[in-house]
Amino acid sequence: MAYAIRHWLPSLALFLGAGWGVCPVLGQQALPTAPVQSSADSLLVRATQTKSGLRFAVRQPGQGPTAHSGDKVTVHYTGFLPDGHVFDASVKQGGPLKVRVGRGEVIKGWDEALQLLPEGTRARIWIPARLAYAAKGVRDPDDERRYLVPPHTDLVFEVEILRVK
Repeated sequence: MAYAIRHWLPSLALFLGAGWGVCPVLGQQALPTAPVQSSADSLLVRATQTKSGLRFAVRQPGQGPTAHSGDKVTVHYTGFLPDGHVFDASVKQGGPLKVRVGRGEVIKGWDEALQLLPEGTRARIWIPARLAYAAKGVRDPDDERRYLVPPHTDLVFEVEILRVK
């Protein structure tokens, strides 16, 4: 179970942020790690909401292709809890996440969002709990009494779509 969480949890991420810095790994842009200010989140005001309840706001539009089910997407991300706590980030995992879209390798909210954002896009995504970990949450693999993501928790991701193929 802990291996599975460590394997797919990194693919979870999408939006948040303060400024974008340069990541020393691969010379890529680093995603912001500042806490989400949900009550004063100006991006949320202009976010697009899908029928499922997922919301996203594009920070920087991409010019590349948009992923379809089965495509492989490479993405940098930082995942936040509603209180702004970072629970995961691709930089912590050693590099960008590579995932096949629409195959259930990541949470439902990610599968949906990754098919909406073209290559090169930087965006913030708000994922309702039912499209994330729902009632199960994600337990801390180092301490089963604690949660990395508590049950019934909405998530916020800051993402950068690096490649679609």
